[in-house]
Amino acid sequence: MRVLAFGDSLTAGYGLSPEEGFVARLQVWMDEGAPGLVSIEDAGVAGDTTAGGLARLDWLLGEDPPDLVILQLGANDALRGLPPKETEANLRAMLEILKTRDVAVLLAGMMAPRNMGPDYVAEFDAIYPRLAEEFEATLHPFLLEGVATNPALNQADGLHPNAKGVEVVVAGIGPTLTALAVALRQEEGEGS
Repeated sequence: MRVLAFGDSLTAGYGLSPEEGFVARLQVWMDEGAPGLVSIEDAGVAGDTTAGGLARLDWLLGEDPPDLVILQLGANDALRGLPPKETEANLRAMLEILKTRDVAVLLAGMMAPRNMGPDYVAEFDAIYPRLAEEFEATLHPFLLEGVATNPALNQADGLHPNAKGVEVVVAGIGPTLTALAVALRQEEGEGS
């Protein structure tokens, strides 16, 4: 099953060697627990926003779209203080494209930095659960659960996981990806 990890620097493994990055470590994690279930392609671009992701999604899907997309965008929108309504509109447009192309989605949720103020935080943090429900997408509530704000698990910039942090991220999202991939494989078996 082809999986496209579509995101920003968190997906791309910013500041890490290729073998320490999110996609490489997630592939290893999956291969250890469910050998041969998925093949994960890295479509992470450091600095990407939801607008940038929307602009490149059709091209990336191409003529032969993947079976599943891990959609991991929005962190840079929040860091730049972009209006949550724009972030939500861009994510919604991507989810609509993926639904039209019959691609399953694992939506990796983000949370706004807490220094953005309570109104911004409340508005931004509500985006992912709302869209997951609307599009019946599988939601991983917060990609950086257990890693965000922990200096021992982040690089010096305090934003990007270090190699240990990536392992925590992978252990968090891995079971969700496994369950979704197994369910999709079963659906395919029943449909043929």
